[in-house]
Amino acid sequence: MNHAELREHLIRTRIAGDVATSRENNLDHYRSLANRDPHYMFGLTLEGVWSFRDILELMAKSAGVVADPGHREGQDTIDPDRTIEAVEKMGDVIAGVLAGDAPRILCATGHPTGLLTIHMALARLAAERGALLMSPAEGWSYWGSGLGRRRKIRYMDDVAMLDDRGAFVHTHDPAPMRAMLAELEELGEGRPDLVIADHGWAGAAGEAGILTVGFADSNDPALFVGEAEGKIAVTVPLDDNVLPRYYAPLTRHLVERVVRAC
Repeated sequence: MNHAELREHLIRTRIAGDVATSRENNLDHYRSLANRDPHYMFGLTLEGVWSFRDILELMAKSAGVVADPGHREGQDTIDPDRTIEAVEKMGDVIAGVLAGDAPRILCATGHPTGLLTIHMALARLAAERGALLMSPAEGWSYWGSGLGRRRKIRYMDDVAMLDDRGAFVHTHDPAPMRAMLAELEELGEGRPDLVIADHGWAGAAGEAGILTVGFADSNDPALFVGEAEGKIAVTVPLDDNVLPRYYAPLTRHLVERVVRAC
């Protein structure tokens, strides 16, 4: 699939273009991050002022949302060209790590019903290229925010997720990644050379100073701010919860970019 075909696919499936996330939802999340609501910070400590207007300006530049602050409701957008550009940049970063000797890579997602398919493909590729896929803190549990129940870290095909009584669940929480990194330090096993993640999994890794690449929706500005501050290497803008099969062409493009760059 060439660039034009991939671009059309992203628009048609609403991975980019006119996305499902409303303008109202985007702006609400930008305000929440500007107010330093922990739920929207994804474990990052922001160094700059980052007012609401600053965040909107950044999201227009990095993700392609509507730049006009007077546009307060209705449709919002992700620029498909920015999605493709960021995916290719991510591929180059991953390839650079895979060029090393048995690199240590950690994959995690807070979107098991959407982005898991991309993470699994990248984990397989990394293993095929000689990487060590790490699985720290498997079984670690804590009282999560959902329904007052304990949630625990579980891996499927080398991708970490949160399990809630047998179901993988959506999460923004940075606590699981912090627990994973803490266990690695406690056991003296060394840090990952790369984290591939999203939501708080990515934010906590980037905050810890680990090379991190991630995916983020237009209503999740924290990783884009983290990228602007140098804590996240690459953030790919996309709708993070369309049908998993819709991500297949984008995943192929990413994998092919990694293979070509290795």
